[in-house]
Amino acid sequence: MGVRPPANDDGDEPDAVEFGIAAVDARLDGVDVTFPATRGDIVDVLNHPDVPYDATGRTVSLADAIEETGQREFESEQDLLNALHPVFEKHRSSPAGIIDQVKAMLPF
Repeated sequence: MGVRPPANDDGDEPDAVEFGIAAVDARLDGVDVTFPATRGDIVDVLNHPDVPYDATGRTVSLADAIEETGQREFESEQDLLNALHPVFEKHRSSPAGIIDQVKAMLPF
């Protein structure tokens, strides 16, 4: 997923902020990974990154996200991204901390 970042006044703003499977996909485009691949293969080739899962910049380690899929091996890049999608959605929908939990309880 991606969203447009807030505008700044320097005129040199990026087109979008990538997070979730879009961020993983962008990182995979820059490396040489052969599928089928194991969790360890993917995490190692990407150098153990933290992946943003929402537009505010909250992150989860790719190793933890892949572990949450319950799969040990992925037949293709699309298989990996499909497995990661619900993991990132779960993280995105969970409150980040006490402030977010309080905001979630308020009716406005």
